[in-house]
Amino acid sequence: MRFAKRITASILAAVLAACSGAPGLNGAEAPDVVLYNGKIVTVDSAFSIAQAVAIRGDRFVAVGANDAVRRTAGPATKAIDLRGRTVIPGLMDGHLHNAGGGPGVDLAGVRSMAELLGAVEARVKASKPGDLVVSNSDWHEAQLREKRLPHRRDLDRIAPDNPVVLVRGGHEFIVNSAAMQRWSVSRTTPVPPGGEIGHDADGELNGELVDTARGLVKLPPPPKLTEEQIVAQMKLLNAAGLTGIRIPGQFQFGGSAIEPYRMFQQLRAQGKLTLRVNYLMRIFDYSSVEKMRETIASWNVKPDEGDEWLRIGGMKTLVDGGFEGGHMRTAYEEPFGKGGKFKGIQVVPLDDYVAVVRELNRLGWRVATHAVGDAAIDQVLDAYAAADRDRSIRGRRWSIEHFFIGRPDHYPRVKALELVISAQDHLYRAGPSLIEYWGRERAEQVTPVRSFLDQGILVAGGTDSPVIPYNPFWAMYHFISRETISDGVYGANQRITREEALRVFTINNARLTFEENLKGSIERGKLADLVILPADILSIPEKQIESLKPVATMVGGRFVYSDPAVRLE
Repeated sequence: MRFAKRITASILAAVLAACSGAPGLNGAEAPDVVLYNGKIVTVDSAFSIAQAVAIRGDRFVAVGANDAVRRTAGPATKAIDLRGRTVIPGLMDGHLHNAGGGPGVDLAGVRSMAELLGAVEARVKASKPGDLVVSNSDWHEAQLREKRLPHRRDLDRIAPDNPVVLVRGGHEFIVNSAAMQRWSVSRTTPVPPGGEIGHDADGELNGELVDTARGLVKLPPPPKLTEEQIVAQMKLLNAAGLTGIRIPGQFQFGGSAIEPYRMFQQLRAQGKLTLRVNYLMRIFDYSSVEKMRETIASWNVKPDEGDEWLRIGGMKTLVDGGFEGGHMRTAYEEPFGKGGKFKGIQVVPLDDYVAVVRELNRLGWRVATHAVGDAAIDQVLDAYAAADRDRSIRGRRWSIEHFFIGRPDHYPRVKALELVISAQDHLYRAGPSLIEYWGRERAEQVTPVRSFLDQGILVAGGTDSPVIPYNPFWAMYHFISRETISDGVYGANQRITREEALRVFTINNARLTFEENLKGSIERGKLADLVILPADILSIPEKQIESLKPVATMVGGRFVYSDPAVRLE
């Protein structure tokens, strides 16, 4: 169906009803701002298209045709001519840790092994012998021309005397020989439960430490997070078109779960939030339900506490690793020198995980679980079903985060428990690596959003930043095209439409957090969160979606970002 020129009768009728009594003649009832002469993609239930929208305070008060909406204006109303630009609801990221890879050597922009090693070498040369050199985490080997991780020996050549730890995403370190010597990691080091130490085919260490094996290396604690850093990150996210984020347990890798939340509370009290934040607490220790209860009590937080700016959204748990450690039923291709027997990492034993999930349910917490491989998803579904037998979780929108490898037999179980899938665009950056780990057939079907939607499952979109860059237009472009950064299209059968992609990053994220009556679409009475785009996301050439940059972002009726090169008037 074509929506580009359609303004529904229902919207027009609502606007005319809102205009009855000539509110424009009464300054107290007139809107503060009217945006007109645009394409307003409302993302309401009918995916209606309007021309104008009026805002009073922090709410939309009228949506519809230019003339009808402009008649609501009063003498003090600011009128902004959109000049044909497109307006969409504020975008939300349903799984975002932070807006960058943290301190250390910045590898986000490198595109070859030579560039990566050059960046690390420059830091080594600026350091004293023996000084530790660490990278940020905002990079992936699939962005490199060689499409491989650096080997321990690569790092040894540029840093023979300095321990080097490359932090890759949230699940893996790559270290050199000097680092192994500092922390006594050798071929005879036992592999910790829930982890993996990488070896070549001849048994030699390649430098990879995965999941719990990262604990063999003792990095200094991350710099203390400050409110100023949070404010700076919010500005970056606003500039990308984000008006809301859901933080899955940690705002910075390696940091506290509760401290960032307290900082967000302070910023909320000071009126400094420019993003709506749904914050999940996180469980790290699964060994004892009693210890878990004590930890939760020490946080002094309650499920669902907060308001439309900052709210506790549940509890984050996990069961397996990431790209390199997703727990599978079928063996990987041939990583880690395991002779075709490696099936990923079960980070948390099933019995411990089930006990924690059941207890969280008894305590009234909603649960969101990281699960990548199909065996891990089996584990989550078993635990959620056990919790459901204690006390129904249906209708409470528990979620599975990532869900890389879905099987047809998963979907009826997901639907029966009324779960939400929180999906991200990992494949966009990591495609070639996933072929190396899991083979072409599995890699092609990673994060099968088309299948999820066709099964009637609620899908909420995100990026998992900093594992993947926080740009929501990259993520939407990938879901629409199934294009990858460096290796073409993967799984064209999993493409979704532009309308579906907008829903996934707006109203579906609102539904995930039980806020669909507050936000996620441009409708009268909802919070005035929106993004002004320079072009029509529904009709521009598909490739251009990837490079869309907002003209402006509004949260609660206030512009929190404006492109300095564009004047709105």
